[in-house]
Amino acid sequence: MRIAIVGAHKVGKTTLAEELLENLSGYALEMEPYYQLEESGYEFSEIPTAEDFLEQFNYSVKLVSKSESKVIFDRCVIDILAYLHVIDPGKNIESLFDTAQTIIAGIDLLVFVPIEEPDLISVHRSDQPKLRSQVNDLLHDWMGDLGIAAIEVSGTLFSRRDQVIAKIS
Repeated sequence: MRIAIVGAHKVGKTTLAEELLENLSGYALEMEPYYQLEESGYEFSEIPTAEDFLEQFNYSVKLVSKSESKVIFDRCVIDILAYLHVIDPGKNIESLFDTAQTIIAGIDLLVFVPIEEPDLISVHRSDQPKLRSQVNDLLHDWMGDLGIAAIEVSGTLFSRRDQVIAKIS
């Protein structure tokens, strides 16, 4: 089963992915494209740009396309596309959205980790809370339009983990 964990930054996606990895036998973890690209030498702008997110989007397309069956993705094409759209709302993303839908058709479960009220993770001004909120809202709107199995998790780390495990059982 391929599981993609999506959401804005600072919501606990990586922590959930790592927790699932510890509890699901035989799974591999694909860290988010940002870190993989950075590790390979890609230099990101200090302030995120549309080009940076387009690079991550294309990298994510490749990751999902070549992935094995038991993998957890920390980020996926759809949340990267949400960032791209929020940062550059004038950019026509229709063909990118079509690509994202085609790619996520290969995902067995999309796990949306939203910003909770009250927010479980403290966010500083340097964490761009407005961007975070806009991406969260856009992802929330898109979840029903994707046409694949998706769940929205909430609560503590262990509660979130249990929600995902219950869904795949």
